[in-house]
Amino acid sequence: MMIQVFGVTGLPEIGVDNDLAEMIHTAAGEQGNPLADGDVVVVTSKIVSKAEGCSVELDDIAPSAFALSWAERWEKDARVVEVVLRESKRVIRQIGPVLITETHHGFCCANSGVDQSSSGAAGRVLVLPKDPDASARQLRRRFAELGVDVAVVISDTFGRPWREGQTDVAIGVAGMQPLYSYIGQHDPHGHEFAVQELCVVDELAAAAELVKGNTSRVPVAVVRGHYWEADDEATMAPVLRDSEKDLFR
Repeated sequence: MMIQVFGVTGLPEIGVDNDLAEMIHTAAGEQGNPLADGDVVVVTSKIVSKAEGCSVELDDIAPSAFALSWAERWEKDARVVEVVLRESKRVIRQIGPVLITETHHGFCCANSGVDQSSSGAAGRVLVLPKDPDASARQLRRRFAELGVDVAVVISDTFGRPWREGQTDVAIGVAGMQPLYSYIGQHDPHGHEFAVQELCVVDELAAAAELVKGNTSRVPVAVVRGHYWEADDEATMAPVLRDSEKDLFR
């Protein structure tokens, strides 16, 4: 099996209510790599947030007492800290200037996924899409209207326990199940797998990041050659570990 990963270039700055699927479909065709049935389209959450209006003007934010205290101690913008707190279900860790939070979606990450970079304007931050699975489903439906049957993964950059550096992971999915289970299968030596499951959507998101990057202005990548079974009931829910089983919460 051969897998190809390529970025979709030529996309303009994304604005509210832009038709992302049509823009991606057009840009892929214009660069000579039109989308095809069976592709997986990996879309950076930042442009989904922009298209859905998930931005916050910091001048509109009145920081709480906690945000003011935390910001003063660690030389942060109290307004940004307040947005982080509003986007979180709870604070998991406070270590130095870093807030590790659980978002309302159930994602555990730094600063609730709030992003100041490439937000489109000074004094503006982006927050994660309200329902990334729904966003992915809408993109998949729109691609279908444009004539292609593709799976969609929405990605964001997260850190990881035990390891330095960040990697892109999936926060939304449509069209394919996020996990592939080996449980009940046997390795070449006859050992039966009891717990082995691959988070395929995270692997696809990480592979896509190799051709996207933070400064390249390529927020979309296509993974071609990865086989997936269509499943329009798929969500990210199976990926989110219950807190009672999570050693880091």
